[in-house]
This record gives sequence, C-alpha cells and structure tokens, in this order.
Amino acid sequence: MNSHFNDEVVELLVLSSTLDPRNNYKAFQMEDIYKLMNDFYSNDFIKQEKLQMNIQFEHFQLDAHQSTELQKTSIIAELCQILSKTNKSSIYPLLYRIICLILTLFMSTAITEGAFLAMKIVKTTLHNKMEDDFLSSWWLT
Repeated sequence: MNSHFNDEVVELLVLSSTLDPRNNYKAFQMEDIYKLMNDFYSNDFIKQEKLQMNIQFEHFQLDAHQSTELQKTSIIAELCQILSKTNKSSIYPLLYRIICLILTLFMSTAITEGAFLAMKIVKTTLHNKMEDDFLSSWWLT
C-alpha cells in the first residue's frame, strides 16, 4: 500500500479505521479522532466543536455498550445508518459528521480515479502523436 499512496493518504486510511465498530468499538480511540479532525478535516470543525467532541465521544461509548442496535453494527456504513435511523445523529452530531466525511472520502476517491481512467483511455498514443500538420494534411485529403 505504501508504494501506491503517499504518507498522508496512508495515515488518513489508518486513522479512518479508528471508526470501525467491530469488536464492540474496540478501535474507537479519541486521540485518533482528534487527529482526523485536526490534520485532515480542520476546515470542517471549529475549535469549539473539537472541544465538544470529547464529551460526545464519552457519551457515545457508554451508549454503544448499552444499545443493541449499535452493538449489531459491523461496518462504518452500518454505523452511519443506525445513527440516522435511531436519530442518534442529532445526539452525536460531531461524531456523525466525521463518519459521513470518512464515508464520502472513499466515494470521492473512486470518482476521481474513474475520471483519470477515462482520460487515459481517451488520451491514446495516437492522440499524443497528433500535431497540427498531421491533422491539416488529413483534412485536405
């Protein structure tokens, strides 16, 4: 993975795994969530929200161990859906927002990669070799 992605992307992927709900939310680490908020999503959270996140995180951890719906989740997308369905997204809006940001990250990356793939297909070696003289001589014949 290191050979395909730069250090920042690898760190972002590793930090996003901190929101993995498997094993009774064992991966949830407040330090990693702060790092995500500060290093990668600093424009999405104001200073006040970053301070409030700790309180929301502590309440969420208690809720996650008591709620049967939250205990059943095994992937981040399910967690997002459960938070929305149970209206807990309004109780934990900061945590919900960072989960949504992480989920859209993979989609936006896939769209960008798809666009570059399409450009690569269009930009063939023949297209690269075309010059004005070649096109004008083809047009005249």
